[in-house]
Amino acid sequence: MSIDFCPGSAKFREPQADEVRCPNCGYLVEIWSDEVQVVCPKCKNKILRTQDGASCLDWCKEAARCVGKETYENYLHNKAITLKDKLLKELEEFFGQDKKRIDHAKKVLGFAEELLKKEPADWHIVIPAAILHDVGIKIAEEKYGSSAGNLQEKEGPAAARKILLKMTLKKEDIEEICAIIAHHHTPGKIDTDNFKVLYDSDWLVNLKDEANVSDKQKLENMIKRIFLTAAGKELAEKIYLKEE
Repeated sequence: MSIDFCPGSAKFREPQADEVRCPNCGYLVEIWSDEVQVVCPKCKNKILRTQDGASCLDWCKEAARCVGKETYENYLHNKAITLKDKLLKELEEFFGQDKKRIDHAKKVLGFAEELLKKEPADWHIVIPAAILHDVGIKIAEEKYGSSAGNLQEKEGPAAARKILLKMTLKKEDIEEICAIIAHHHTPGKIDTDNFKVLYDSDWLVNLKDEANVSDKQKLENMIKRIFLTAAGKELAEKIYLKEE
């Protein structure tokens, strides 16, 4: 079945050059209409394009066919970059002075970005899930005086959804992110690549607190048993089993 191209997709199918001024040094930098970030050639500052509202690629069910799979996937990848900055600001506002929780989320995010380079998961799902996976802790501590994993999973989705609804995300993407958050301590209920990358990223941070890292044999067995992705296992072994 053939489809007509909509006017809104033109800037992705046939990108046009634009110019933005570097907020750091004032240099005028070229950026294409299908790009969301560039590096200033003068001061090397990263410049993010601001996007107001949703693009037709965010809601149209024919988006991938309209602009092509590669262009569509690049759009989602680039969107995750700008989404990341917005969500990190929301995270910091949500947790306030709780630097421990904020730092943990940022570490998980860093590992998620590493695993995403090797695993076939979706940036626009994993990045938000990594940033918001522990928001349930705050609610659980307020309501129950506990940060137990099952309470995090119970309270996390609603808190995350409030934040995600501020973003230009598809409803089904929000639901998938919230489902991952609702099970991020209980593998097996969700068997997607997106879940596996988030789960492994969280364990890459938590392993040092959950295991005796000096017992290399037990640690090696634990890594083989716990981690769900090849890239996660490889990175865990590199971090925790390397020779002193």
